Amino acid sequence: MVRAHRRHSARVRDADEDRDALVQSGVTHVIVLEGINDFGLGGPGGLGGAPPPTAAELIAGLRQMIERAHARGLKLIGGTLLPFEGTALAPFPTYYSTDKDARRQAVNEWIRTGRAYDGVIDFDMALRDPSRPAQLLPQFKAVDNLHLTDAGYQAMANAVNLAVLRK
Repeated sequence: MVRAHRRHSARVRDADEDRDALVQSGVTHVIVLEGINDFGLGGPGGLGGAPPPTAAELIAGLRQMIERAHARGLKLIGGTLLPFEGTALAPFPTYYSTDKDARRQAVNEWIRTGRAYDGVIDFDMALRDPSRPAQLLPQFKAVDNLHLTDAGYQAMANAVNLAVLRK
C-alpha cells in the first residue's frame, strides 16, 4: 500500500503525484479517498480564509488525477467522502456547514455515477449513520467526530470489494 496524500483544493500537483502511488513500480490499482479538509478548512474561520472548493472544482481535480493515472495504465478506484457533521475541532468552529456537506454529497454522487473511476467503494454508505446521514455512526467516531476509531477503519476495510482490485 502506498499512501497518496495531497491537498487538492481541486488542483492536482504534478510534483506531489510524482512522489506517490501513481509512479511507484508494481502499482496496478490505486484507491482514491479525498480527505474532507478541503471542504472543512475552507471558508470563514478556516485556514487563510480561502473559500472551500466547489464540488465542480474538486471533481475537476479528481478527473485530472484519473486521466494522469489512466495514461500510466493504472486503475483508479474512487472512495466516497465520509460524513463530517458534528466535527469538534475547537480552532475551526465552522468546519462543518450544510453548504459544505452539500458539496460533499455532490462529489459523492459524481463518484458513484460518473463512471470516471474503474470502480467505486462507498465508504460514505458503509460508515454513515442511517438516521443522521451527515454523521458517522457513533461506534466509528473518534473523540473529534472527524477521525475514525479502529472499528471505523475496520468498516472501511470491510467495504472494499476485493474483486474490484482483481479487474
